[in-house]
Amino acid sequence: MNGPSIELAFDKRFAGMRILALACVMVGYFLLLQRPSGAMDWGLAAAGLVLCLVVGKWVLGALLAQSGLLVIAHALGASTVSSLKVLAAVTLFELALQQSGRLLAAAATTLALAVAVNRFEELPGELLPVLYKMGIAVGVPLLLGSCVRATRDAAAYARLHAEQQELRTEQELLDARAAERTTIARELHDLVAHHVSSMVLRVGVARHVTAANNTNDPQITAVLDDLHASAGAALTDLRRLVALLRATDRTGPYTGSLVVPGALPAALESVVEHSCQTGLTVTAPVDPAVVRLDAIRGLAVHRLAQEGLANVARHGGPGAHAELAVRFAMTPSR
Repeated sequence: MNGPSIELAFDKRFAGMRILALACVMVGYFLLLQRPSGAMDWGLAAAGLVLCLVVGKWVLGALLAQSGLLVIAHALGASTVSSLKVLAAVTLFELALQQSGRLLAAAATTLALAVAVNRFEELPGELLPVLYKMGIAVGVPLLLGSCVRATRDAAAYARLHAEQQELRTEQELLDARAAERTTIARELHDLVAHHVSSMVLRVGVARHVTAANNTNDPQITAVLDDLHASAGAALTDLRRLVALLRATDRTGPYTGSLVVPGALPAALESVVEHSCQTGLTVTAPVDPAVVRLDAIRGLAVHRLAQEGLANVARHGGPGAHAELAVRFAMTPSR
């Protein structure tokens, strides 16, 4: 899945936006409010900003460097100590968004020790205030970053769980569809195919009896031959349909067809011949370009032709005339 990688890229981009906004705020603070008094203060402030800007790739190293820079700035008596402490806290927040465990604990401990070293002269008399400052500088960004990371991880887990549930539901649906197709195939084979096979056998017996009794009426023979051929064709189609339903790949929707792509003209010719045997007069101009139809559309045309000619035979009776026109036309794209 591409979800985690996309989310990680978004987090890095958003982190860069946060750091850039903070840098703009700190630059405005240095230029308009605090205004460092000398080159040393400006250099320390610039170093803190640069370290804050590189947290996207080297956040752990940036936090360790900022902790050392905080101690150096306090030792040199710089006026930017509080600003550097804010930048270090923001870097710790970014680290808490990305890391957990020993690395995060080591980085937080390093920053806490840097704050404690800067207040070392106040110990042990001001122990509680020093601990409070350490908690504010380290505990608040650590807690906020951990909470945001936990919320983000929970959302990612919920999204992954939803995707897995959707996949399971889809698989259950496909399994149910496959089971239904198997049931239909079994019923077709056990019921319909059995009766059609019986019809073919009985027609064969009837032809044998008429031949044995010397009652070979041409009309009766023609009807029996047509019935035998129709039943045999129906049995062949049923067996092909059962084979399609029992195919190995049954995970998708049924897309099988009894009309092979490219064989539609021959199938339509067979339909016309069968209709003519029932007494119809059929004119059937068929566009040769219909061979370009896919199997599903070809089956639809085949079924329409069968139904239409069957309706003419049923309602028009013997001697009726029917015209079947099949043309292929490309619809212009808009």
